[in-house]
Amino acid sequence: MSSKKKIVRRLLSEAEIARLPRAGLLRRLAALLYDMFLVFAMWMILGFILLFVFGLFADNTSELVDGRVQTHPVLSLLTLAMMVTSAASFYLWFWQRTGQTLGMIAWRIKALRTDNQSIPPKQGLIRFVAAWPAFWLGGLGYFWLYVDKNHDAVHERMSGTKTVLLPKDARPF
Repeated sequence: MSSKKKIVRRLLSEAEIARLPRAGLLRRLAALLYDMFLVFAMWMILGFILLFVFGLFADNTSELVDGRVQTHPVLSLLTLAMMVTSAASFYLWFWQRTGQTLGMIAWRIKALRTDNQSIPPKQGLIRFVAAWPAFWLGGLGYFWLYVDKNHDAVHERMSGTKTVLLPKDARPF
């Protein structure tokens, strides 16, 4: 006989979802790290495609000038636009579809509107755009959850969303 307990996954009711606690900072950052690996892999693939396509139509995409590599300015702008657009699309698709990216599934957290519904594109875009300075300004936007009465980060307050911790027996989707 096996002494391991089998966990039965279940869907949460609306009342249970409303009572879920907010996710802590370390869980959020761990999920962000997982997602960063996925987004970086996506950028690598899209970057290779962009370089291949751009290389077909333009000579000298990069040059060595005074010991420094200089990339064609159009290619640099296209790369930046591709990176921002693909990262936004990644998060918006997952948040709108299930409320969870792959990193969020692994760490049992879920992003929802404050009324416990899935995040629509407009709110998701506000959340995504506001999260960048929240993270890059020394994480101050994330540390705000220790000050906020609901334990929300700044980008969640701005977008009307929240990040909750799911119980172990909850189904990820």
